[in-house]
Amino acid sequence: MKRIFEKFTLYDIIVIAMMAALGIAVKQVIQPLVQVVTGPLFIPGGTVAGGIYMLFIVLGYAIVRKRFTALLVCLVQAIIVMATGLFGTHGAASLLTYMLPGIGVEILFFFTRFRTTSQKPLSAGECFAGGIAANGIGSVSASFVFFNLPLVPLLLVFFTGALSGGLGGLLAFALAKQVNRFRPAEDETDADIDISQEGNGEDQGKAGGDGDGTHIPG
Repeated sequence: MKRIFEKFTLYDIIVIAMMAALGIAVKQVIQPLVQVVTGPLFIPGGTVAGGIYMLFIVLGYAIVRKRFTALLVCLVQAIIVMATGLFGTHGAASLLTYMLPGIGVEILFFFTRFRTTSQKPLSAGECFAGGIAANGIGSVSASFVFFNLPLVPLLLVFFTGALSGGLGGLLAFALAKQVNRFRPAEDETDADIDISQEGNGEDQGKAGGDGDGTHIPG
């Protein structure tokens, strides 16, 4: 666990905390408004509204660009919900439904970014797919755990949530492009400094100094 957190800077931790808090705050405002429209259609409000508040999971990853970012955003959200009792007191079920979208996003980005460096920004396609994974999995898990929906309604919930989540992912991509303009420069790593060459240079300097300053009697 210590090795995981060593990769995150103070800037990264602040971004993760902000994304988690914004997701919870936006959900509390957006979900009741959307339910006014989706309620008569017997569609869970979170399925449609999730495209808005789930985008913060993708946005957090797009800004930080490090593995386990989405998982940490979801973990912080789950802790906030369980500690404050927002959206009902579901106990361990809240931990499960909040963590699953993060796990899905992490698995997706693990494969899409397997051969790329962390410094490469997320593409629009990756953000779109990340939004689908986050809201699709979140909608299905919440509908199954809390409403115990059968298979056909679950499929409807998934495709509705996937569409909403994909659009939210594209919005996250647009926001990330603006935020990354103010991204702090990465600190130099030890890999950027060739210690062996420095050592050889010092040795050569010493050898040259010995050759110039040493008189060998004939």
